[in-house]
Formats: sequence, C-alpha cells, structure tokens
Amino acid sequence: MKISSPNFENNGNIPEKYTCQGQDISPTLEISDVPEDAKCLALIVDDPDGPAGNWNHWLIWNIPADIKLIPENVGPKFAMQGMNSWPKKGYGGPCPPTGAHRYFFKLFALKEMLNLPETVTKADLQKAMEGKVIDQAQTMGTYRKHN
Repeated sequence: MKISSPNFENNGNIPEKYTCQGQDISPTLEISDVPEDAKCLALIVDDPDGPAGNWNHWLIWNIPADIKLIPENVGPKFAMQGMNSWPKKGYGGPCPPTGAHRYFFKLFALKEMLNLPETVTKADLQKAMEGKVIDQAQTMGTYRKHN
C-alpha cells in the first residue's frame, strides 16, 4: 500500500497553504495498492517533535477502501473524523512553536469498519484498530514557521 501527496514530496516541505500560517486545510493525498480484503482505511497525522510529546493533527477513519484520492480540504461528510490535540475535530495543520517539525501521514488498511464516535482521541482510535490492521503506509513532510 502507498500514500503520497501531489502537494509535497516524501521528506519534503509542506506548503504554507496547509499550515496554521496559510489556509490550514488538509492536503490532497493519493492512495494506491490497497489490499483487496480491506473494508476501510484510517489515517493518523501526527508530529513526534512537539515540545509536549507527540502532537496529533488529524484522525480520520472509515474512509472507503476503494478510494484513490483524499481531496484537499476534506469536509466532515467524507469520513469520520476525531479529535486532534488542540482539541478540535478534523484537520489542524502544522504549526510548530520552534524549528522544523516532521509530520507523519500514517495510512492503515483495516479488515472491518470502526464504530466510533467523533469525540475519540488518537489513543482511542489506535485501540479500536488493534488486530484489524491488514497493511499500512506513510509519507512525511516537514514544516518550519516563517516569521
């Protein structure tokens, strides 16, 4: 399985448009080679470089398994979205307090749909996915705030 973005290269800089200094909208994500037996996909976007530890930017699950593209600026009707670390529902773009941070877009193929409320946290989602992950992939982008 593969995940990438036409908006930034793996290990490349995330454009300002997708950050707190821009429009703060989710980037386009391209998905391929999803296992045939996957029932849905889940995505966790996080920053392990946060001063308070791993900062969660986006939780989204029950994404249709046959999808090839998660469009830019995904709305709430696309799939279930949980609480990020701010805490608010949906996508929160890169906004590092100091220096350059890494943002991991982790995609999971699941063998069953998840029945979770949109108030879940990353820990809740990870627990619900236990034993259900068939495959996973990731891409990573970096961002440093401009003064």
